[in-house]
Amino acid sequence: MASGIPDFRSTGGLWTAFSPEEYATLKVFYRKPAKAWELYRALGRTLLGRAPNPAHQALAEMERQGFIKGIITQNVDNLHQQAGSNRVFEIHGDHQHLQCLHCETLVEATAEHYQGSAIPLCPDCAFPLKPNVVLFGEEVRYLQEIHAFIADCDLLLVAGTSAQVYPAATLPTLVRRNGGRLFEFNREHALSPMEHGEVDFLFLGDVGKTLPLLLRACSTD
Repeated sequence: MASGIPDFRSTGGLWTAFSPEEYATLKVFYRKPAKAWELYRALGRTLLGRAPNPAHQALAEMERQGFIKGIITQNVDNLHQQAGSNRVFEIHGDHQHLQCLHCETLVEATAEHYQGSAIPLCPDCAFPLKPNVVLFGEEVRYLQEIHAFIADCDLLLVAGTSAQVYPAATLPTLVRRNGGRLFEFNREHALSPMEHGEVDFLFLGDVGKTLPLLLRACSTD
């Protein structure tokens, strides 16, 4: 919430107003794109004008200093890149582009797309466009590349997640199975010892405060 963006599952999040089964599936988009765009516009308006918070900035600086090698995110807001992170795997896509499922054209999204009322159409084939995000019923992005990326991961920072959405929730288990360590940064403990294994360190609190503290500790060693 440090950037003013509520997560989908929290009180006041988008799933409170828009049932995922009713608005956020691939089947709904094909059958009722106008209905699906009610959700897309609500999300788009939520993301407009948002800026990276200290957690994004701390992670970007840790990458610049060589403490971390990259970021795997379920977020679609582009804030890691805005903060300066270079290697970002957006497992659920991005909300900065619109995609055509018919001819695979990508179009840069604008504020007008989310503030208007018409369904945007592909400039090449006139098929309804959807944001370049993963809907229920679609495959996540970059999973093979992510598995290769974490194959030799010796330390995974798990930050700001409920660890309930798959397949991203399996990544801590894979790292632990390969002998890597887990540091969790969350308001509440989310990683299950039965499923993910015990974390090596648990940092409770706002990631906008705890991740900058980690950066400071790394930078002074």
